[in-house]
Amino acid sequence: MSVRVRFAPSPTGALHIGGVRTALYNYLFAKKSGGQFIIRIEDTDQARYVEGAEDYILSALEWCGIVPDEGPKSGGNYGPYRQSDRKALYKEYADRLIAEGKAYYAFDTPEELDEMRERLKEARMANPQYNAISRSQMKNSLTLSAEDVEQKLESGEPYVIRFKMPKNDDVRFKDVVRDWVVVNTTTLDDKVLMKSDGMPTYHLANIVDDHLMKITHVIRGEEWLPSAPLHVLLYQAFGWEAPQFAHLPLLLKPDGNGKLSKRAADQLGFPIFPLNWADPITGELSKGFKESGYLPEAFMNFLALLGWNPGTEQEMFTMDQLISEFTLERINKSGAKFDIEKAKWFNQQYLKNMSNSDLAQMLKAETGADASLDLLSAIAGSMKERVTFVSEILESGDFFFNAPTAYDEKTVNKKWTTEAVQKLTAFAKELSHQSRISPEEAKVKFMEVLSVDDTPIGRVMPALRLALTGAGGGPDLMEIISILGTEETNARINKAIEVLKTSN
Repeated sequence: MSVRVRFAPSPTGALHIGGVRTALYNYLFAKKSGGQFIIRIEDTDQARYVEGAEDYILSALEWCGIVPDEGPKSGGNYGPYRQSDRKALYKEYADRLIAEGKAYYAFDTPEELDEMRERLKEARMANPQYNAISRSQMKNSLTLSAEDVEQKLESGEPYVIRFKMPKNDDVRFKDVVRDWVVVNTTTLDDKVLMKSDGMPTYHLANIVDDHLMKITHVIRGEEWLPSAPLHVLLYQAFGWEAPQFAHLPLLLKPDGNGKLSKRAADQLGFPIFPLNWADPITGELSKGFKESGYLPEAFMNFLALLGWNPGTEQEMFTMDQLISEFTLERINKSGAKFDIEKAKWFNQQYLKNMSNSDLAQMLKAETGADASLDLLSAIAGSMKERVTFVSEILESGDFFFNAPTAYDEKTVNKKWTTEAVQKLTAFAKELSHQSRISPEEAKVKFMEVLSVDDTPIGRVMPALRLALTGAGGGPDLMEIISILGTEETNARINKAIEVLKTSN
């Protein structure tokens, strides 16, 4: 059977990077196996539905390069791919479980449920819940007569459908990441499968949809591990073959102390969503990785290694390389500490490896820079080794467009000397004979000026950089001269000489 996996987010808000990683691992596994990757929107919890969240999730995955084979936008043979559009399906399967004695109607009111929990607490029950013991004291189709049940259903009395959890039974399943998992049913409650509003809970809809969509592997977050025994029992109740499970490790705070949350990310000053997200209720804007300047390829490379390793020292992977190397067996069991500095490092590496022309196109598109692509390409080539984000190329390279109006005081005091001014004057004179100059030619001219009396380069170079950029450090100086051109270089040297008083 062909591998079929799904990423099934709920449209209850922005997509957390933990969800992005889950989608990525599903995608990599599907592509490695020659299978299909499906997106299914699980919107059965209408009370928590957030307008715009579904579009946000799909747009975020698209930016990440995680493209589904089937889904709400792309369609497919197993749709609809939105659970609210599949509502009629679920009642049929819930009714089947009731008919076979594997589920039951429960008519308990919220007040009666609260009273039940209080009774169990008073009886010092460690985990008060609706289970194989307490259900015998509640108002459900297991304790009521068939006539009473029929009357309540016909009168429209509110009810839920609960799964009838077997008594004292061991549920065993093998998880690809966790190995064998064994849970006794005495620790489990009779979960609600159909809510009083007629919508299924996650548990029923998830199992029915995975079966009907022929899902072969369920790769999801560790937080769903406690639900897995129930899901295994539901597969058994329906007589269906269960998919293979793989529960992924948590993404942890940078200090390793607890799950990474939006609050923790906000406190530490880094994004936690792939794209900007404006909370529709509070209006609060959370900046995304995209808008913070991260390249999607770098972001994916970084996320892939948070919980998985290739078994080698290699860190840089294209998406195709990740697909080729990825295996579920190399996913770690323990949580992965989130390191924003490592994310920045990946972005730096990807920027360094980008072509100057591609960077120029990005600069033009993202900043609307009023400059030619040739100029932007030259600036990108000069700056890309020194920056983390594309936007910093123009921020740190503002001197390419604007002559300095102030000069680094420390450099002035130490390096702006009479000797340096004399050499800069001579260098400017040499450059005045040329209209254009390459970095190599600029260096030759500069060294010729210094060689007249064997002046060490360190006595003049800082002053030259100061005159051209106003700073004491920066990219290759000869490249700066070539990009600025001889006329602008001369003008800046002469201006600095006029503005600055000679010291030493």
